[in-house]
Amino acid sequence: MDRTFWHKQTPTEPLFPDLLWSRPEGQAQKGKLLVVGGNAHGFAAPATAYAESQSAGVGLTRVLLPHHVKRLLPSPLANQMEYAPSNPSGSFARPSLAELLDSSVWANGTLLAGDFGRNSETAIVLEQFIEKYQGQLTITQDAADYFIKSPVSILSRPQTVMVISFAQLQKMATSSKFESAFTFSMDFLHLIDRLHDFTKQHQIAVITKHLDTIFVASQGQVSTTKLSTDQPIWRVKTAAHAAVWNLQNPVKSFEALTSAIIEPTND
Repeated sequence: MDRTFWHKQTPTEPLFPDLLWSRPEGQAQKGKLLVVGGNAHGFAAPATAYAESQSAGVGLTRVLLPHHVKRLLPSPLANQMEYAPSNPSGSFARPSLAELLDSSVWANGTLLAGDFGRNSETAIVLEQFIEKYQGQLTITQDAADYFIKSPVSILSRPQTVMVISFAQLQKMATSSKFESAFTFSMDFLHLIDRLHDFTKQHQIAVITKHLDTIFVASQGQVSTTKLSTDQPIWRVKTAAHAAVWNLQNPVKSFEALTSAIIEPTND
């Protein structure tokens, strides 16, 4: 089979070196990222995403948390964050949609970083947000779980990157009635072929990890980057780097997402 759509990368041999050597230098050109996530029982994901977006070279980052989280943060840190209304369980409440949309207007891209918890009210907020928000969107960790069972709206959304575990990819493909299953026992080449087919059919880009390799798939193009060490926890940091590279290279999304992988990706 002709696999001209497959591109191999190593951590020391970037596929697209021109992108690496032409990173923007001015803060205005580095872009603005909105990070959203957290609930009263956990906010490590948005905190990690904030730190990693800085490491990836973003211009400015805002972090939007449920208001309930503010009381759990030390004062200096709490004053640097932004907050939206929370419900009694400490997750995003329905009125938080307005703050989320307002903040997304400021940003060049939005990262749903995770730690949202399992909350039906938050599910409504996120569903309504992706219906109204037209910009670059990166989704990872448990934020992806809100869309996997009913993925129609996310699969057809342009400018969307899903940074998901292999198990999440399996569930999303099954829910979308994709004709070929993703299985843990499948070999390397069959996985590449199925990612090619999946992203030819759907507009989203997918980043997943399998067999100690990061796979990036977008519009039928697939890149693989063999990891030098096993990284069992990887999604949030990878998503933050991918979001920054993508907003800085909006017309070269596949190249940007692939280039982001060679940077540190420990969750």
